[in-house]
Amino acid sequence: MRTEEYKSINKEEINGLSFHKEIGMAQPNDLISSLENATRLGNGYHSKMKIFFICDQGPRRVTTTVWATGTKNICLKGGIWIPISHITRIESE
Repeated sequence: MRTEEYKSINKEEINGLSFHKEIGMAQPNDLISSLENATRLGNGYHSKMKIFFICDQGPRRVTTTVWATGTKNICLKGGIWIPISHITRIESE
């Protein structure tokens, strides 16, 4: 999916999205290591990342700081969660 197909949103809008449908897209093999690296950068340097994901409302992207990476979700600044199974890629800002 091309970058321009992802609707840019504010991180505060994520809590209003749902993640029930399976996305049916392949994720990069190094996604978990990229998320863990984003967590280190977020905690150590407050670096923002572009997170591309698919929710029930369609493809979305958000630019924010990743505070934690768990086994099933990532936590963004402000206590907002995104399921890892719905993330398609992550990039430096």
